[in-house]
Amino acid sequence: MMERPVDVFFYGLFMDADLLLEKRLTPVNPRPAYVEGFQMRIGGRAMLLPQAGARAYGMLFALRHSELDRLYFGPGLELYRPEPVLARTLQGEAVPALCYNLPEAPSSEESSPEYRARLRAVLRKLNFPESYIAALL
Repeated sequence: MMERPVDVFFYGLFMDADLLLEKRLTPVNPRPAYVEGFQMRIGGRAMLLPQAGARAYGMLFALRHSELDRLYFGPGLELYRPEPVLARTLQGEAVPALCYNLPEAPSSEESSPEYRARLRAVLRKLNFPESYIAALL
């Protein structure tokens, strides 16, 4: 039986389809999107925190569960857990999706300037709003 793909909202470096392809995944149906009520927080990696009035941008892709299991296996990534979100494409279409997130926020001392720089480059490559990118301190 063929495993069906599910929609996944990525907000960190996995927004870059080239990175997913390097990991031997087959992302399909890419769509720029956002989720309301969340803000991105960057420690060693990115996570989303609930925040009224906030908006987090990212990419929707369809992937198979077996691919997601492979993607989120490894040092640091195994801590991420899938959660349901309602993403909206930039054209306004509502899309129920999985979103992998950390169960606990990173400490205020935890920071990765390298990750932050790479994330900004990916967001610019995908043409997300410069105001959003600049706000990622």
